Amino acid sequence: MKTLVAAVLGAAILATPVMAKTPLREVAAIDDALFDLGIADIVRKNCPTIAPRMFKAIGYVRNLERQARDLGYTEAEIEAYTDSDAEKNRLRRKAATFFQARGVDTSDPQSYCVLGMEEIQKSSRIGSLLRAK
Repeated sequence: MKTLVAAVLGAAILATPVMAKTPLREVAAIDDALFDLGIADIVRKNCPTIAPRMFKAIGYVRNLERQARDLGYTEAEIEAYTDSDAEKNRLRRKAATFFQARGVDTSDPQSYCVLGMEEIQKSSRIGSLLRAK
């Protein structure tokens, strides 16, 4: 009888489909936060009157990594996502659309400054990663 129970349980376990993890790009809490970090980075690189809040950004990145690990992603999966050229290109296209929608003229540094100051004044997630010089 024990052998039969063990065999049935073993077969049930083997027959249960393994649930694949959702790709990190589809985990909105992670992907959106990483996008905002990228926007803040672009703004600070293009606006001479805005600086990054480096310690805040480092803590922000560590928190994102911790969130991903808490969701069951391995260090290798997190690194594959953040190092992926395809993901970087996808986020660059998304950023270009974002900047265009917000009226940023990418050839004008002052345009980035206006956006950055708006985000700082709103205390948005993007603004929280920036400071006026």
